[in-house]
Formats: sequence, C-alpha cells, structure tokens
Amino acid sequence: MLSIMLFVIFLIPVCFVFNIWWMIQSFMFVLVFIYMNMMPFFYCFGKISYFFGFDYVGFGLIILSVWICILMLMASESIYCSNYFGSFFLSVVLLLLLMLICTFSSMTMFSFYLFFESSLIPTLFLILGWGYQPERLQAGMYLLFYTLLASLPLLIGIMYLYYCIGSLVFYLISNFVGVGWLLYFSMIMAFLVKMPMYMVHLWLPSAHVEAPVSGSMILAGVLLKLGGYGLLRFMIILVNIGSSLNYLWVSISLVGGVLVSLMCLRQTDLKSLIAYSSVAHMGMVISGLMTMMYWGYCGSYSLMIGHGLCSSGLFCLANISYERLGSRSLLINKGLMNFMPSLSMWWFLLCSCNMAAPPSLNLIGEIMLLNSLVSWSWVTMFMLMLMSFFSAAYTLYLFSYSQHGIMYSGLYCCSLGCVREFLLLFLHWFPLNLLILCSDYVVIWL
Repeated sequence: MLSIMLFVIFLIPVCFVFNIWWMIQSFMFVLVFIYMNMMPFFYCFGKISYFFGFDYVGFGLIILSVWICILMLMASESIYCSNYFGSFFLSVVLLLLLMLICTFSSMTMFSFYLFFESSLIPTLFLILGWGYQPERLQAGMYLLFYTLLASLPLLIGIMYLYYCIGSLVFYLISNFVGVGWLLYFSMIMAFLVKMPMYMVHLWLPSAHVEAPVSGSMILAGVLLKLGGYGLLRFMIILVNIGSSLNYLWVSISLVGGVLVSLMCLRQTDLKSLIAYSSVAHMGMVISGLMTMMYWGYCGSYSLMIGHGLCSSGLFCLANISYERLGSRSLLINKGLMNFMPSLSMWWFLLCSCNMAAPPSLNLIGEIMLLNSLVSWSWVTMFMLMLMSFFSAAYTLYLFSYSQHGIMYSGLYCCSLGCVREFLLLFLHWFPLNLLILCSDYVVIWL
C-alpha cells in the first residue's frame, strides 16, 4: 500500500516542472493499471502496511478516486491552455488523491477520521482558487462549516470507543453493546452531512455551482462516497441501537429524495439540477445502508460507484456547454442538438445512465436497494415508486430541454467537440456499462 502512496507523493514535486501536464496524467493511468493487479482475493484486508491496507470495499473506491482524478485533469484543459497556475492545480489534485487513497485504505478509525477531514482542504482550494463567481467564498464557507460542525462529535465518539474497547482497528471491533443514543448520533451525523442527507444538504448545490469542473467532478464522484464508506465501516458497532433508530434516517432520506426530485424539476441551472439529483440518489443509498441488510449494503455500494462515474460525466457535459456558450442556464442551453450535434449522443447515454437504464451499474444498485427496502418494510414502496418516476422525469427534462427546441438566437454557428472531450466522456461511460458484466464482484464485495 505504501508503494501506491509513494508513487503519488513523488508525483507532486514533478508537477512544478515546466509543461509536464500530460505526463502526470499518463503516470496516473499507469498507477490505475498497477493497482488493478492488486485486487484482494480474500474477504479481509490485504496489502497491509503501517495502519494501511484495503479490502474489497476500499479497493473499488480507491480505483474510482484515481480514475476521477485522471479525468479531472483531462477536463481542465482550459487551466492548462490559459496557464492559470497549472502546476499548483496539479499539485492540489494529487494531494487530494493522496488524502482519498489514505482514507479508503485506513485500517484504524482515527487515521480514517484524520484523512476524512484532510480531504476537505484541497477541495476548498479547488473551489476558492479556480471557481467562477465571487460567491465561491460563501460556498467554501458553507462546505467547511457544515462538514466540520458535524465531524467534531465523531472525533469525541472515536475517543470514547477507544476508552471502552481499547482498540480502534476496524477488523478487531465488533458489535459494541454499550452504545447509547448520544454516541450513535455523534458517530453517524458526520457521514450523513457528507453524503449529504436531505435537510443537511444545502452546502452541496452551492459548492457544485461555484466549483470549477474539476471540483464538481471530485465532489460528485468521490467526496460524497466518503460518507457512504464511513457508514459501511462504522455500522458494525451500531447494530444493536441501529435496529431500533435507523427507521428515522430511512424515512427522512426517502421523503427527502422525493422532495429533492421535485426541486430538480424547477431548476434552470444545469449544474444545480445535476447537483440536486445527486442528493436524491444519495438518499436512496442512505436508506439502503440503514436497513442493515446484505442486499442494502451491496446495492448502496454499487450505486455509489455507478453514481460517481455517471454524475461526474454529466458535470463534464455541462462544462463543455459552458465553455462554448458562457452560460449554464437552461434558457440559453437549449436546442444544443443543432449547435453541438456530435455531443447529443453523449447527453443521451449519460442521462439514461442517470435514470438507471440498463445496462448501467446504477440499474444493479437500484434493483438491490429496491429489494432491500421493500423487504425491510412494504410502506417504503410508495416513496420508491415516486422517486423512480421523478428520477426519470427530471432526467428527461434535462435532456429534452437542453437538446431540443429553438436554439438561442445569439448563436450563429455550429460547434463540434474535440477528441479530448469525446475520450473524456467515453472514459466515464465505458466503465459504467462495463462493470455490469462483472457484477458478481459488486455483489460479493462485502
């Protein structure tokens, strides 16, 4: 595991050598292929080094992190072309990748908490340094305070657990009987804010709207998954009290998912619409996790991977339109089929993945979550029907409104995409539909 971390650490000084952007990206592709050969074939932590190692769950999320960071560099060519602090941007992305690898490969609770919080700093740099509007300062503060306020009780809860159990290593802890409701809430709130759950989700749309394309991609692709990963790891301690209190989060997430889906139907900002759809999807993930069933765990895990690739691809598409038209408003981004005909297929493919159409990985995730939630309680069926319907409705609204209709009268040209953009979108879409062929790995992760 240290070899992977050292690979990333030694790439950071290389960023400051002149005009070396694409070489860094090539090295990161090499890192992905080296890492793929490390797949653990046992249901336990492998590649163990000092406090670091990974099992199936960490393995998939680390690959997702490296993959999204590669695509972030590919999408941010405008920073490279305009030479807008490109070397510093590269170093921030690599630092963020290092923090994420450390988080997903932590074997103790305290090191997990440490890197879980550290990943916030490079993200803040991305939003404040390369964001578009002056409101990015406010969005950065939202992100910082929402996350930090909920995370302090988690640290206190971890310290209390160490006092009670005497160990913080994930594979040495098991169902802890002495968990009261106060410890339960303190351990779980940080992850619910990070995912984010409805009612504590206000930082997400503002952060997405103000972030550059790379910030949006890493936020949607990986940082929201930190909360789900934390719940997967920590839920083993909270089994007893969770069985009596988890209905609270399931109900909030399902009702919130329906309300957020309705909010998506009245958005006029492309990025805002995609950001709110992330909240709706994550509501389903939280519900599945909180049922504490095997299918719920596997389904939420596969939906996290699928959503990471799909949502990141949609943000790339929104950015491609923004670079051409200078606006993210749906009132101007309409009739794009006339303006950018070659990109309409990519809009269609990624929008269909967003509404969990086959053969995307999202479909497997949603089928498993539907199974686990309905078997947990048949009452959830009503909310799940509404969520599935509105999910299709706002995705069709996004596609039809942006691609069809009369083109904005200020545009008198046709703009085709370049090879870099097609490759970028292909590298989002291809793994998303390829992973369904090896879905047996997704189901036996846990």
